[in-house]
Amino acid sequence: MAFAENKKDIQNKIEDTNTLEDLEKIRLYYLGKKGLVPEALKGLASLSIQDKKSKGQELNTIKKFIEESIKDQKIQIENIEISKKITQESIDVTLPPNISKQGKIHPISQTIFNIIQIFGNLNYSVETGPDIETDFNNFTALNIPEHHPAREMQDTFYIEDDKNSSVLRTHTSPVQVRTMLKEKPPIKIIVPGRTYRSDSDATHAPMFHQVEGLVVDQSSTMVDLKSTLVKFLEEFFEVKNLQYRFRPSYFPFTEPSAEMDVAYTKVNNKIKIGEGKNWLEILGCGMVNPVVLNNCKIDSKIYQGYAFGMGIERLSMLKYGITDLRSFFDPNFRWLDHYGFSILDNQTTSGL
Repeated sequence: MAFAENKKDIQNKIEDTNTLEDLEKIRLYYLGKKGLVPEALKGLASLSIQDKKSKGQELNTIKKFIEESIKDQKIQIENIEISKKITQESIDVTLPPNISKQGKIHPISQTIFNIIQIFGNLNYSVETGPDIETDFNNFTALNIPEHHPAREMQDTFYIEDDKNSSVLRTHTSPVQVRTMLKEKPPIKIIVPGRTYRSDSDATHAPMFHQVEGLVVDQSSTMVDLKSTLVKFLEEFFEVKNLQYRFRPSYFPFTEPSAEMDVAYTKVNNKIKIGEGKNWLEILGCGMVNPVVLNNCKIDSKIYQGYAFGMGIERLSMLKYGITDLRSFFDPNFRWLDHYGFSILDNQTTSGL
């Protein structure tokens, strides 16, 4: 085959290919094991040395030409295929995006965020403590000594075989004790956290959340306590001119003690907080008992203060219309999707 004379024909054949498969057939035809070029190279063996040299150079030139032509054509075909894919896979940026499923903030967490935000605006700081507490912090320091009748008010989880008589804390008040023991007044804190009692039904759970507040200084009074709680509840429930009342009560750690009720009405079987002829207990409060201050190494002749506590699940149920306490702890994603909150609506709050 006179390759030098047929360069143009070879190039045309290569350039006429439209697919990589066709191009591979051309390569095998010319350069494969039994292709024209290898067969021509085998035929050089019968030629004279002079002819072998000249024909060999000619064949090598043809071989190099074919290889480069095939390489160039391969690049052309690949570029064309890429362009086709880009055209076929184009994205219409005007279409709405396919948003993946996102998790939501649990109503309990949302309620805690709200509580911390409101009290933060009132210059309260956040304190936390361990769930397993000593008997002293959970009971004795709070004016609930051994065999005191108040201990019968709550069924407590005791840690077996524990020399320190440790318990799962029944309230977040032990954190108040820890704070008073390590800090000097003035003290102004809230304590959100988990608490534990041996109880479980539609309105009680063995593990639940509380938030308690404590103020210790030289001048706080029941008037300050009342104004603080009214301010908090009006902001939390987003109502103005909240109707409320205080009833005398008993707590070992406060004296005098009171329970606060708020007025409500039922609209479409949902409770609306703020006004009405019905009353609903919302929290307990009172002036810190001097015995508690003295137990925590604070001179009750110089300092005084007030404390309050409320259930976070209860607040959440009232605000968001949740009827069964047990729903908070069930792994029901449809429930959470309905009652949960977007993470984009919340900012991280220090102290949680």
